[in-house]
Amino acid sequence: MTLVIDGRELEPPEPLQRVLAALDDLADGDEIHVLLYCHPVPLISILQRNGYAWQEALLEDGTHELRIRRAAP
Repeated sequence: MTLVIDGRELEPPEPLQRVLAALDDLADGDEIHVLLYCHPVPLISILQRNGYAWQEALLEDGTHELRIRRAAP
């Protein structure tokens, strides 16, 4: 399953709060796609500390897209 969180029009800290809530329910094999207009430094720190895997891409319109999943054991 893939969950998309479009935080581009949300005020901080709502995008971060939505991602953190979704991480609690993230099952093996699932992904969260996050769309933001900025590089999410606080989120990246949380992902690193808690062992999540992610990929980040900068889209043509300036959107940062993160694909988050549980790291393989």
